[in-house]
Amino acid sequence: MSAEMVTPAWMHAQITAEQYDSWPEEQCAGIEIVDGMVVVSPSASKRHNRLARLLANALDTAGGFDWNADTDFDVRLQDVPLTNRRPDVVVYRADTLDVSPTRPEHVLLLVEVVSPGSETTDRVVKLDQYARAGIPFFWRVEQAATGLPIVYTYVLDPAARSYRDGEVFTGTIRTDVPFPLEVALG
Repeated sequence: MSAEMVTPAWMHAQITAEQYDSWPEEQCAGIEIVDGMVVVSPSASKRHNRLARLLANALDTAGGFDWNADTDFDVRLQDVPLTNRRPDVVVYRADTLDVSPTRPEHVLLLVEVVSPGSETTDRVVKLDQYARAGIPFFWRVEQAATGLPIVYTYVLDPAARSYRDGEVFTGTIRTDVPFPLEVALG
């Protein structure tokens, strides 16, 4: 006897912000919503999760009392059609800790750690979406074959609603933007 996998109906229909907000957190974990449609994200590797955690911890400390850094929660880019992304690291205003959903105006920096299968989405699609949403800073972490991560940083041009290239770091990040930070990722 063979077992058939049955996918829930909500994975095949465009959903609204109100519907999504009524779902339990367990249902929202591991998915993003793009133009109202559910996009399932594969489980991240231990290396991916470690890089995200190292960056989140360092950014949380560097942000002081004004900024928090965390992993694994949604940023609501737009309500109609609903677009929620779940970046690997989110640096957000500390005074919005209890505000839900987190919106672009709460966010200073988003970080995506590129994994097999997310290359185009992280390098092109999210870069454009985050800029159009007005997120001031975006970092993309590539897991290089050398074992030392490469971090590409981007700074928003608010007039053009697009990013301009910032600094590139290999292994260790030393920067003053958006605040002073030094963290070894190797």
